[in-house]
Amino acid sequence: MKRIIIIFTLFLSVFYSCEKDDFCTKNPVTPMLIIRFYDNIERSNLKNAELLSVWAEGKDTISEYKSITKDSIAIPLNSTALETIYHLKINSFDGNLASNQTETFTIQYTPEEKFVSRSCGFKVIFNDVTFTTNNNWIDDFTPFNLTSIENQSAAHVKIYH
Repeated sequence: MKRIIIIFTLFLSVFYSCEKDDFCTKNPVTPMLIIRFYDNIERSNLKNAELLSVWAEGKDTISEYKSITKDSIAIPLNSTALETIYHLKINSFDGNLASNQTETFTIQYTPEEKFVSRSCGFKVIFNDVTFTTNNNWIDDFTPFNLTSIENQSAAHVKIYH
């Protein structure tokens, strides 16, 4: 009987000393800025940005956004700074270098780290977000400011061109 109690106690101590596996199921944790492009005249219609290239100030072109035609993009924000400046270049005519139009799109925000879980670590939420542009090929955009960017389940900015 003592042997059974010892074996049972040993079994329970081994069983309860194991840690539960902890996997991060929230990927990516820090949200990207989602931009959708719309027609400036028919404002409810999506409109492709022709031969779009995107790069951050002082960086190379983002490889997945180099001379592509898309109606939406997801771009990261710099979580260690208070603003990120992107350049968006389109060529809507004939592929000629003279037809290139470059827009400077500035995003200002206050980053806030938020603990997600032990396996995921921290994520960054961008609060008090404002947008400005130099209006080269972008006719309008909405909204001009956001309370926060916490997820990437929907578009954050609509650009009309």
